[in-house]
Parts: sequence; C-alpha cells; structure tokens
Amino acid sequence: MNHSVQILLKSPKFMIGSITLLLMMALVLIYPLINTRDPLEMMALAFQPPGGELLLGSDNFGRDIFLELMYGIRTSVQVGLIAGLIATCIGLVIGLASGYIGGLADNLLTAITNIFIVIPSFIILILISVSIDSRSSLVTAIVIGITSWPWTARAVRAQTTSLRNRDHVNIAKISGHSTPRIILFEILPYIASYVVMAFVLQMASGILAEASISMLGLGPYNTISLGILMNWALVFEAPVAGAWWAFIPAAFAIAIITFSLYMMNTGMDEIFNPKIRS
Repeated sequence: MNHSVQILLKSPKFMIGSITLLLMMALVLIYPLINTRDPLEMMALAFQPPGGELLLGSDNFGRDIFLELMYGIRTSVQVGLIAGLIATCIGLVIGLASGYIGGLADNLLTAITNIFIVIPSFIILILISVSIDSRSSLVTAIVIGITSWPWTARAVRAQTTSLRNRDHVNIAKISGHSTPRIILFEILPYIASYVVMAFVLQMASGILAEASISMLGLGPYNTISLGILMNWALVFEAPVAGAWWAFIPAAFAIAIITFSLYMMNTGMDEIFNPKIRS
C-alpha cells in the first residue's frame, strides 16, 4: 500500500490534479471563516461588475458572487462525494456478486444493470427529481448515486470474472471459506485500486449531474450550489445583461474540479493499469 502511494506521488498527472483540488478546497473552507457574512445578504445593486469589495461582482439580487461561489463549490463537492460513494458501493456489490457467483445470479444482475444502462441515467434522474417534493442537497446526492452505478458494476464484474478462477481463490474455496469471505479477502484487495479510480470518476460525474439538474431548476432547495448559481444567472437573464461574472466563474469552477478529478484518475490509471504501464 505504501509502495503504491509512493509511486502515485511520482505521477505528474495525479499530483497536478490532487494539488489543484486541495488548493481549491482550502480556499473554499478558509474564505468563509474570513468573510463571515451571509452569502444570501443583499449588499449591492443587481449585476454590479467586479471591483472593490465585490471580487466577482454581484448577482441579480445584489449578493456577493465570490462568497456565493465558495458556498456553491462546497455544496457541489459534498453532493459529488456522497453520490460517488453511493454509486461506487452499489456498483461494487452488484459487480462482485455477479462476477464471482455467476450462473442465474449473474444473468439476473447483468439484466438489471443493462436495463439501467439502456435507459439514460439523466432521464431517470430528472423523473425522480420532479417527483420529489422537498429536495435537500443530501436527497439530490442520493438520487444521483442510485442512478449512476451501472458502468461501475459492469467494470467490477469484468474484473471479478477474470479473478474468480485464480489459484489463491481456488485454494480459499477448497479450504471451505464462505463466499462473502472469499469476495472480501481474496478478490476485493486485487481490485481495490480500480475501485478508488471508479470512485473518483463517479464523484466527477456526480458533480456534473448536480450542476445539470440544478441548471434545469430541479436541484436542491434552500442552498447554494454551482448548478443553482448558473440557474439563477439563466433565469434572471445575466447573459442578456452582459453580466458574465454571474455564470462564468461557476462554470469555470465546475471545469476546474472535474479536470482535477480526471487528472487524478488518469494518473492512477497509468500507475495501476498494467497495459498502460507496460
């Protein structure tokens, strides 16, 4: 494990991605401690350009966009973390069970996975979001998580299928170990690095999904996220007013976060994928 971490720290792509993400999260956590105002406090004219106290100007309600952005990034990353964790766990359980047990269980779980893949997850996400009355950021994260696991399940199943007839797994079977124990101790450690990579990608897709549904007005209520900032800009016609500062910083923040996560994933892939490494 320590050896893998040491190798990762030598990967330029992983380091660029992780340092960029860490610096952004440090800013997001520290700035609200310095500027303790309520991000929803009206303190200027509508769409006031950047300058003076307002580093990124004001929005349609005369609120400090930079402060809103700090809270928005925090909410979006929280949603991405929770959604990524849920999607990875569901995909991992289904993929491991399907790949190791095989037979009827494999056919059934593969059929369920294929149904979710055939129906676009974004359509399911919109339908569920419309049908829920009170949407908190937690509920939004859960909904995203339970609609975005299929490709992780398929990938984990493929990895597990290739491992289930290895010598160490056969020895564990002959020794009389139970199926859950074999999966947990003989298969999971061999795909652990892949699971971490899947989680990073699921987190990135969770952040993008939250931004997409929030822009449509189907995101969480009573909070600020990057998607909600962009929704406000569209609803109150910031592009028409020429107020680029009302939507470009939020879009740029989404791009930076997802770029950082994809760079981390690419760095890990180059280290842990034998085909690329060779």
